[in-house]
Amino acid sequence: MTLWTAGSLDEAIGRGEDEARAYCETLHDVEYVRFAEAFRMDGTPGEGAEVFSLMRESELPAGEYVWRFLATGDERVG
Repeated sequence: MTLWTAGSLDEAIGRGEDEARAYCETLHDVEYVRFAEAFRMDGTPGEGAEVFSLMRESELPAGEYVWRFLATGDERVG
């Protein structure tokens, strides 16, 4: 998870996607699957702020992986 100060969720996602692509270029056998999420955080994060990260090995193609595990259509958004 990365934190970005942005004027909108779209801007935050764009900045995160740029960082993800650059990060993956430095690693072997890692692919950015072109899926990003953004969440608004009020205030300034401090000690103990909750963060999340998930990495999983899979033989699925990137798009199928995203639809099976991340963008299933059952997400609660808003």
